[in-house]
Amino acid sequence: MATEYTISMSELIKDNCYEILYMPADEGALSVSSPDINRPGLIFTGYEEFFDETRIQIIGKTEMGYLNSLDDETRRKSIENFMSKKPVAVVITRNLEPVVPFMELAQQYEIPVLRTTDTTCGNMASLISYLGVNLAQRITRHGVLVEVAGEGVLILGNSGVGKSETAVELIKRGHRLIADDAVEIRKVSSKTLVGQSPGNIRHFIEMRGIGIINARQIFGMGAVKLTEKIDMVIIMEQWDPTKVYDRMGMNNDYLNIMGVHVPAMVIPVKPGRNLAIIIEVAAMNNRQKKMGYNAARELMNSLGMEDFESESHEIEFWH
Repeated sequence: MATEYTISMSELIKDNCYEILYMPADEGALSVSSPDINRPGLIFTGYEEFFDETRIQIIGKTEMGYLNSLDDETRRKSIENFMSKKPVAVVITRNLEPVVPFMELAQQYEIPVLRTTDTTCGNMASLISYLGVNLAQRITRHGVLVEVAGEGVLILGNSGVGKSETAVELIKRGHRLIADDAVEIRKVSSKTLVGQSPGNIRHFIEMRGIGIINARQIFGMGAVKLTEKIDMVIIMEQWDPTKVYDRMGMNNDYLNIMGVHVPAMVIPVKPGRNLAIIIEVAAMNNRQKKMGYNAARELMNSLGMEDFESESHEIEFWH
């Protein structure tokens, strides 16, 4: 069963700059658990099926205009029917004034009422994105996350294989560190993963023989970043002379992370290999593939092997 995450009402209000019109209790004691939102126009008309009280309800010009068009008795009945469903919170957009008796009934049923100056569509877009990140399914895995040439690269491998040292070399070459040692991965959509570092170890790197360093303090603010989309995975492993490594890059290997297929490749490690440059090239090559260019396929075509079929393989790393 998937873990349910929540965000406190006080944090939501602060991060989205909402004005509090009514709060029935300490906002720190209230929380939101649903990443979805709703516009309650239908329930104002009396249609109650499929209403989800865990969703934040957004009231804009259309809903307020409809309530204003009703006579006093019908309006009160419509608002009371809505408030009796106990929605987790109501956000009024465009700095609109609540109709009478909206605030009275909100206080009666103890429903938090917030307000924003944003347009309805603008507020919905930003709130959906905000809730999607903060309430996303997530896992924490041992690894390093860096931004290389605009690509989020998750570097995995057994302890001592050289992940942190490679990250430092990448930082020196102008790329940015997101997380070292522990990467918190969030599934913000069915196709998108975003990684970040746990707050208590953010910007710190462990280097064997040296100890703990602070990448932000040593290399400057331009060397770090808070979050990054995970575009590809590099799995570093000690060179195995008995293993056949991919030399063409025709296959579409991937790592399954929470149901998302992320392009992945295995990089063998041995003395003399410049791993930072290899990862740089891998990141730029991955970007080219996303833009429709595949160097290996062009080579095959130039050799008269147009019918060469690539295959997709799942790489097993987390057991």
